[in-house]
Amino acid sequence: MQRIDASASYQQLLDTLCASLRTLPTPAVVGISGAQGSGKSTLARLLTEQLTALGLATATVSLDDYYLSKAQRQQLAEQVHPLLAQRGVPGTHAINRAITDAKRVLAAKPVQLPCFDKALDEPVSDRPPQQLQLLIVEGWCLGIGPQSEQELYLPQNNLEANDDPTGQWRAFINQQLGGLYQQYWQLLTPLIWLQAPDWDSVCRWRAKQEQQLWQQRGQGMTPQQLTHFMQSFERLTRASWQQLPQRADIQIALDQQQQPILLTNS
Repeated sequence: MQRIDASASYQQLLDTLCASLRTLPTPAVVGISGAQGSGKSTLARLLTEQLTALGLATATVSLDDYYLSKAQRQQLAEQVHPLLAQRGVPGTHAINRAITDAKRVLAAKPVQLPCFDKALDEPVSDRPPQQLQLLIVEGWCLGIGPQSEQELYLPQNNLEANDDPTGQWRAFINQQLGGLYQQYWQLLTPLIWLQAPDWDSVCRWRAKQEQQLWQQRGQGMTPQQLTHFMQSFERLTRASWQQLPQRADIQIALDQQQQPILLTNS
């Protein structure tokens, strides 16, 4: 367990993680898990830049880049449950492709990583082929396992109570999470977890991200749409606080301002 000096916290964290990742046998696929707005993409990008500068062929991809298209999600919505038209939960990713890409990296084969435009809510052109020593994958639900029937039974929030009264949507997510997603998680070694302090902080951080999206692209979700959107993530985010202390290889506790304050290696 290492306390992180607040005066130089982020660079200290980067240096510590880079030193650890440089010792990995390569090729390797690393996971960074954390709630909405916890800084996963920033950490992944900075680690990629620093490791590349040190001579390690590194790239990052988000689990979000594997989202299905609107048409594919609409098909799920018609066949399984209307809430699956919205991107986000397990079952709305091209998880087979994510597994294939990770396995290509681990087999030292070139890989074309996907891209998803959140403002368009659609996949866009793949990146050019890359030969990688290290792929860093960041995603909000990495490492989380399925819940018990008892845990699924009671609605977590208004969205589940009003839009999923029979539990069909959350049962589908749970089934997906217990299948191919677990196969994908097993390829991510080590798993780094950014531990948010509480759900209120997660909602506040994600709202800040949406404000930035509006400023940059002139489009995004309204506050009401964002509240509805976030409720679909609440169940598994809360599950992460129960499960990931035992499953993550490296835990990074964050304070209310998203700053790292404690690093723990399992």
